[in-house]
Amino acid sequence: MRALVVYCHPRPDSFNAAVRDVVVSKLEAAGAEVRVSDLYAKGFQPVLTAPEWHGYLDCPTNTACVASEVADLRWCDTLIFVYPTWWYGLPAMLKGWLDRVMLPDVAFHMPDAQNRTIRPGLRHITRLGIFTTCGASRWLTALIGAPGKRTLMRGVGYLCKPGKRVAFAAHYLMDASTPESRARHLARVAQRMDHLIGPAAARRATAAQPVAAE
Repeated sequence: MRALVVYCHPRPDSFNAAVRDVVVSKLEAAGAEVRVSDLYAKGFQPVLTAPEWHGYLDCPTNTACVASEVADLRWCDTLIFVYPTWWYGLPAMLKGWLDRVMLPDVAFHMPDAQNRTIRPGLRHITRLGIFTTCGASRWLTALIGAPGKRTLMRGVGYLCKPGKRVAFAAHYLMDASTPESRARHLARVAQRMDHLIGPAAARRATAAQPVAAE
């Protein structure tokens, strides 16, 4: 398993960081190779510039400005996003990552003489995980339409392999969270990760854990 964790939060001590740590620990325990792309820590530039836009369809030179991020995306078979939901959607930093990294001939293929619409380009990704926090309640987020979740689950998900494993978990009412609610959510994330990794890998991870001395 080769997992790319795209992490997006401006504070290194945020609750999202705790979620990220659970995700990474589960992956490592299962023997996965893990790369974490911490967008704020690396100072990722989210703005698609005019020159990039003009060269958007110029493949493969369109990847030059984000070569390392594209390499990570092509390398992974497991793609996981950890981020806070702001205004019901993705933080600008993460949306910019999609704009600049999910490029033609990387994430999808443009229409051509034989194909009238775009075609998926991430068929090598067999697992997709989405872990977020929301200030709003579950029902209000659903009423608005949960555009952030839909962008990743449906938009990015369509580009991945059919029949992929999927995991999603959100801590709603984050501004009113308690130590108990946060602990429950981390346990939920761990459970979702076990599903995402798959039963065989989860069993190997459990078997590899040291047994406490009596």
